[in-house]
Amino acid sequence: MGFPHALATLEFKMKIQTLIAALILAAGGTAFAQTTPSPAPTVKDPTATPGLDKRQAEQQKRIDQGVASGQLNDKEAARLRARETKLEADKQAAKADGKVTAPERKKLHREAHRDSKAIHRQKHDRQNTAPAR
Repeated sequence: MGFPHALATLEFKMKIQTLIAALILAAGGTAFAQTTPSPAPTVKDPTATPGLDKRQAEQQKRIDQGVASGQLNDKEAARLRARETKLEADKQAAKADGKVTAPERKKLHREAHRDSKAIHRQKHDRQNTAPAR
């Protein structure tokens, strides 16, 4: 006699589980439907050199600061600015074909590093002049 009652309880539990699963799937589906679309992938400019551009600007500021403080004389500053001009010309030559390749990028960064060391050496060589006004 208890068997039909157990069968009804089992069917009821299965219906409840099916209903819960359907609700979870429906809620999950609406959550995915309401997400904002991801932005379109940006195309990297093959000639972009943002790190090098920033470094060049910083090195130019260091040269200007050295002149202002008297750590660099006019001749030293002119020589350092010539190095920076050469670096810019090399960068433009690397960009000329429409892409800055990894070896070109490495060469440019190495040149910028050498220029940075030259700025440091000249600023700290104890050849001080009167600060520019």
